[in-house]
Amino acid sequence: MLDIPYAQLAPETLTAILEEYACREGTDYGDVVYTLEQKVEALRRQLQRGDIGITYDAQTQTCSLLNLRR
Repeated sequence: MLDIPYAQLAPETLTAILEEYACREGTDYGDVVYTLEQKVEALRRQLQRGDIGITYDAQTQTCSLLNLRR
């Protein structure tokens, strides 16, 4: 797994990663319905605060967001 510094990604690439993650099954936000844009902005704020980070798995060629605050 490689850690990917989000600030070094092109804005379009970062948005695509966040959108793909927000659309995955299992990302249910409970009773409140959020738009894709709201989910992406919430993830972006978490990245900026250092709450989550982006990793890349070369074997599966996928990106994941990991919780960095435990």
